Amino acid sequence: MKLLHTMLRVGDLQRSIDFYTQVLGMTVLRRSENPEYKYSLAFVGYEGGNPGQAEIELTWNWGTDSYEMGTAYGHIALGVPDAYAACDKIKAAGGNVTREAGPVKGGATVIAFVTDPDGYKIELIERKSDVGGSGLR
Repeated sequence: MKLLHTMLRVGDLQRSIDFYTQVLGMTVLRRSENPEYKYSLAFVGYEGGNPGQAEIELTWNWGTDSYEMGTAYGHIALGVPDAYAACDKIKAAGGNVTREAGPVKGGATVIAFVTDPDGYKIELIERKSDVGGSGLR
């Protein structure tokens, strides 16, 4: 088995595409429209997406501009080679860093948190070996 993608419902598809591509350095891998059922999809990710890496499916249900954030959702995690530099780059691109880079409480792993335009949390985990694919170098 393999993890393929995570689906997020978004209130403005283009705003979300702009965040994931311009702020987090992902690429739009594919898009589709379904007029019959009134929804649009955009798959974003790094390194060409599946099968090499999981993707994020951004789903916009036509006519819906916001959702309630459920209490069960946690976050998406991205490996970055330098969490401090990634935070600087995200802030410079207009992104919202909600926890600056630094060691996790009780540990040595360097992490940071950002939120996307719909309020979804994204954890940045510093891994020096994650030098390929991420636009957050």
